[in-house]
Amino acid sequence: MSERAAPFFCPYCGDEDLRPNEEGHGAWECAACNRAFQLKFLGLLARGLQSNDGGGEQI
Repeated sequence: MSERAAPFFCPYCGDEDLRPNEEGHGAWECAACNRAFQLKFLGLLARGLQSNDGGGEQI
């Protein structure tokens, strides 16, 4: 299984000084604003991917 991507910036202050938190998988802490947060994948949307076949003119 591959490792998941890390966040690029803090969702609260926007700083990039993030470190993994000891709370578990997906938990991060921001050294700039001293906040901890957790990222979690909730699932795919029921509507899924839809084709955009609007019936327009072909080029």
